[in-house]
Amino acid sequence: MYAIIETGGKQYKVSEGDIITVEKLGVEADSKYTFDNVLAVCDGDSFKFGADASAASVDASVIGDGKAKKVIVYKYKPKKGFHKKNGHRQPFTRLKIEKING
Repeated sequence: MYAIIETGGKQYKVSEGDIITVEKLGVEADSKYTFDNVLAVCDGDSFKFGADASAASVDASVIGDGKAKKVIVYKYKPKKGFHKKNGHRQPFTRLKIEKING
C-alpha cells in the first residue's frame, strides 16, 4: 500500500515505515503529524485518486529538524572585478510514515 501526498509544494510517494525529508514544518520532535492533502492511494489492485482519495490521510511521527548541506552561490561579472559569494542551508523536517488511512 502506498500513497502520494503533497507538502511544501512537492509531491512524495510514501508507504508505511518510510522515512522522508520534507520542507520544514513548524512541529516539535517526537510529535505526530497528519497529512490531509492526499492525492492518490493504492492498495494492491484498487487505486483511488482525486475526489475518492480526498477522505484519506497519512499519519507520521516527527523525528526531528535539520539543515541540508551548504550550497554555494557564486556570482561574478567578467572584466568588472565584481565577485559575490553566498552560502545557503535549507531547513528540513524528517518524518517516519506510520499509517495510511484510506
